[in-house]
Amino acid sequence: MTGINDDTRQHQDDARGRAAAGQESAQAERRLHSSSFGRAAGAYAEHRPDYAQAAVRWALEAAPGPRVLDLGAGTGKLTATLVALGHDVVSVEPDPAMLAELRAALPTVRALAGRAEAIPLPDDSVDAVVSGNAMHWFDMDLAGPEIARVLAPGGVLASLWNVFDDRVDWVAGLARVTGPAAIGPRDVPTSWRVETARMHLPRSGGDARFDSPEQAEFPHGQRRTADSLVATLSTKAGVLVMPEQERKALLDATHAYLTDRPETGAGEFTLPMLTSVLRVRRM
Repeated sequence: MTGINDDTRQHQDDARGRAAAGQESAQAERRLHSSSFGRAAGAYAEHRPDYAQAAVRWALEAAPGPRVLDLGAGTGKLTATLVALGHDVVSVEPDPAMLAELRAALPTVRALAGRAEAIPLPDDSVDAVVSGNAMHWFDMDLAGPEIARVLAPGGVLASLWNVFDDRVDWVAGLARVTGPAAIGPRDVPTSWRVETARMHLPRSGGDARFDSPEQAEFPHGQRRTADSLVATLSTKAGVLVMPEQERKALLDATHAYLTDRPETGAGEFTLPMLTSVLRVRRM
């Protein structure tokens, strides 16, 4: 009996060790990808799309006031839409190069260095926290309590993603050519809802700080050429961390695909997109 217990205990210890190692590996990969954008800050500012205004309105329609924190604001793509809609915006971004682009583009916006896990704002200081293509980088075990801390009672947390509409045949083909490094499961509507439905929750299974999630999708698009769409895809984290030869091969194959398609090979076209939103309220 003692031997069986010892074996069981050893198996449990081994399982816990594998789980911890897997979690550390995932965290290390997330840190690598999330820190890759600074090297492409200028290209990110030039080529990444803005966000559908209807999506931003829906994200914030239940917020108790106009004060909005754009968390992980990057170069200010979502910040600019928030300003255009008349919100009182403060932006927080950890990468110095991205933050410099934001400040240059939006000099009247209060833009602070900081991260989701340590937000440089006082308690109850905003009515909504939003993120544009950023929540998947947050460590919600730490970021969840921080976001809840800065939110006023009844405040809203909303995350927005611009996704490629792979219900369109040539976009589905593009996703097959690029693979998940450029267009992953979170980047297409067919799997976006599953990938993001629990993203506001702590990964460790700790106490939730927010109520049941709502998700919605809004039509969007971006005018592109084959060259500029390849430039957009080159700013994706999975592409940025590739070895140079592999990265060049992927982008060359993507360009060849786009120039060969009738929808995209003859000049400017509209990239079919959706701005997809996850919305929760602070409990």
